[in-house]
Amino acid sequence: MRRMPDELKGARRVLVTGLSTYWGGRLAAALETNPEIEAIIGVDPNEPTRELSRTEYVKVGVQHGLIEKIVRAARIDTVIDSRLMVDSVRGPDGRRPDAIHENNVIGTLNILAACAAGDSPVRKLVFKSSAHWYGCEQDDPAYFTEDMPRRHEPGTRVERDVVEAEAAVEEFRSQRPGVTVSVLRFANVLGAEVDTSHVQFLALPAVPMIAGFDPRYQFVDEVDVVHALEHVTVRDFPGVFNVAGDGVLTLSEVISLLGKHPLPVIPPWGTSLAMAGYRRLGLTLPPEMVKQLRFGRGIDNRKFKATGFHFRYTSRETVLHLRDRLRLDPVSARDEVKYSYEPAVEDFLRHSPHVDRSRKDLGREDAALFDPSPPVQD
Repeated sequence: MRRMPDELKGARRVLVTGLSTYWGGRLAAALETNPEIEAIIGVDPNEPTRELSRTEYVKVGVQHGLIEKIVRAARIDTVIDSRLMVDSVRGPDGRRPDAIHENNVIGTLNILAACAAGDSPVRKLVFKSSAHWYGCEQDDPAYFTEDMPRRHEPGTRVERDVVEAEAAVEEFRSQRPGVTVSVLRFANVLGAEVDTSHVQFLALPAVPMIAGFDPRYQFVDEVDVVHALEHVTVRDFPGVFNVAGDGVLTLSEVISLLGKHPLPVIPPWGTSLAMAGYRRLGLTLPPEMVKQLRFGRGIDNRKFKATGFHFRYTSRETVLHLRDRLRLDPVSARDEVKYSYEPAVEDFLRHSPHVDRSRKDLGREDAALFDPSPPVQD
């Protein structure tokens, strides 16, 4: 008889916050392919943007009273918070600063309050965070490790939000020692589908650089993001972990791998004023990204790899993956059909006695592509 190791005696009934976001939808789709997970509930004020089969969608925001009711009613043992906004210009309404703060800090506090209620069934919390927690400054170390404190006060709104959100998660962890808390700090994400400011920036015919600066960059592929979240969901690994592909590239190397040309036209002084001029030309770079274009950042991923996680892509391979996407984009865009959530259709497919449920649709493109972790031993 196959015996499951103790670290796999984890998630059975999962709540995913931010189901309508790219990461919430991708993660729910991947978790659906895991037969050990009994139930997946997704909450979001907006409707799902990805087709799902087993995931139950509840249209609700982050009001802690309502989330608490769902957690209790569904006997949720694992909460995965994927809502954190780390790109201040991509997304609905240009991601107004007040909306970003409300989502990142107030929303996180409400989710934690729902998990901390008396006799809560929650025994695991996974928090999707960002390497923006470390910031970007001239005197940064070559690599940040998880045990290093912040060296400077947050320099942008997004950095400040990430620091405040993680502080709230840490307070929750100290008050609820019986709950396994995993915090993943992701490097810049690239991939075949994800839309970020870095993807849009690197898609330019000629890539601007700050004159006199060639910053260090690390990337993590979107596939590795999903499976890193899976990894700590089905296994118990408490703590803070850096998640980035192996290797560091300079920005000029990234541009060369993409087959493009560097354009060192951003002035090193008066950069903010110059960026205002570029915005009028259609190029908008978030403040947190401008800091990276000057100083770059490296994070040490050895602690996460020590848990048994295997990255599918290095930083260099992630850039090459993006290159393939950029070459195919003009062709694939013509055939793209976006998913539209229809409540009546979803209700029929899930609950009608006339629907044939014997077929297991595990071949979806957004399902789990591989298991990045070592196989479970008998």
